[in-house]
Amino acid sequence: MSNIAHYDLFCIGAGSGGVRASRIAAGHGANVGVADDMDVGLGGTCVNVGCVPKKLFAYGSTATIEASDAKGYGWDFAKPDLNWERLISNKNDEIARLNGIYEKMLNNAGVTLYKNRAKLLDPNTIQIGEDTKVTADKILVAVGGWPVMPNVKGSEYMISSNEAFYLKKSPKRAVVIGSGYIAVEFTGIFAGYGSQVDLCVRKERILRGFDKDVALFLEDQMAHVPSINLRHKTEVVSVEKIDENSDDMIVTLNTGEKITCDLVLAAIGRAPKFDNLGLKEAGVELSDNGFIGVDRHNRTSQPNIFAVGDCTDTLQLTPVALAEGHCFADTQFGGNERFPDTEDVATAVFSHPNIGTCGLSEETAVEKYGKVRVYKSDFRPLKHTMTTSSERSLMKIVVDDASDRVVGMHMVGDYAGEIMQGFAAAIKMKITKKQLDSVIGIHPTSAEEFVTMRTVSHEAGN
Repeated sequence: MSNIAHYDLFCIGAGSGGVRASRIAAGHGANVGVADDMDVGLGGTCVNVGCVPKKLFAYGSTATIEASDAKGYGWDFAKPDLNWERLISNKNDEIARLNGIYEKMLNNAGVTLYKNRAKLLDPNTIQIGEDTKVTADKILVAVGGWPVMPNVKGSEYMISSNEAFYLKKSPKRAVVIGSGYIAVEFTGIFAGYGSQVDLCVRKERILRGFDKDVALFLEDQMAHVPSINLRHKTEVVSVEKIDENSDDMIVTLNTGEKITCDLVLAAIGRAPKFDNLGLKEAGVELSDNGFIGVDRHNRTSQPNIFAVGDCTDTLQLTPVALAEGHCFADTQFGGNERFPDTEDVATAVFSHPNIGTCGLSEETAVEKYGKVRVYKSDFRPLKHTMTTSSERSLMKIVVDDASDRVVGMHMVGDYAGEIMQGFAAAIKMKITKKQLDSVIGIHPTSAEEFVTMRTVSHEAGN
């Protein structure tokens, strides 16, 4: 063994939460080390196999749509030719650039980086790789999550979202399994890049947990895409290779139908990445749902070990992990006790069209407040009045009737995430519907619909 180094803080995982916590703690004067197994890279899922490459792919998948829409504005284009290898190469270059930035940020902050797998041996000792041990006064677990794969025959032929970003070629026909945002986003991405896509949804609708109107509206928009086949109450029961020398597979469904395809993507959920981490040896207890249990300081059952991000039972969003890591570092090393405020966190789904949402769904608002007023606008965006596109947009406001407070805002349409970020600040400041109505809109924009809806669509609850 090499000489044992000792740190004020050692972080396991150099994803969003781990890097932020390490940098901020070092900025407060702490001696900090961080280890990452590099299974995906510095910056974790978001930078390497999540948010960033996914949005890059989503941008690219709309190119043929934009070319078609341009005809309405006087432009004629030859049919675009796809160079998939160039897409992957350019994406890889960008992700490598971001990895370099993350490593530089850690180095500039004085954080010692270990590019190897770390394991807890006891509450203060970490094994890194085969030859290195370190000790630390405080340890932060920020290992994130990993895709869960279905337990069905032939699952070894499936890929997860991790592998989707490194495909050698664009699939001709893809089967996507899942109903969450990852499944929905990749359905749009593959369809945009020319694939025929079957989206297999186990229950009645996509995006459970999102506002029902929003989910159903997006389903309707997806139904207008000829290359997307949305299958409800459908499960994959087996996958069989036609020929080991070919990419072609036969997917058998619980309906008895069979689909011939060349790619099966499973996006049924994610689980904390705890394999061989040593949590039990360190005295760290898990909650009933399999995540690390933490208090409001992100402290685990072991007093000197903390955890942030997707390995805890929190909102599984990069900005939440960043906030948790920052608050942890400020509290433990900066003398400034802070807690992440995860109420009314805005988020987006980069489907086509996009979803932007903040606050409560109508269903959850009724459960929390009782009677609510709902304002909705379903319209054809100005851009498409001169195209052949059938795409429409939806905007929805949910208001607590007793206080007049806006408790939820939802949008399906172009740039929904960009638009919702601004309104998220207003919801955070507890804006009322009367105050929202007093705002003068920017014309002509889709966003102005949010400040011009005056007529109640319906009321719900008691």
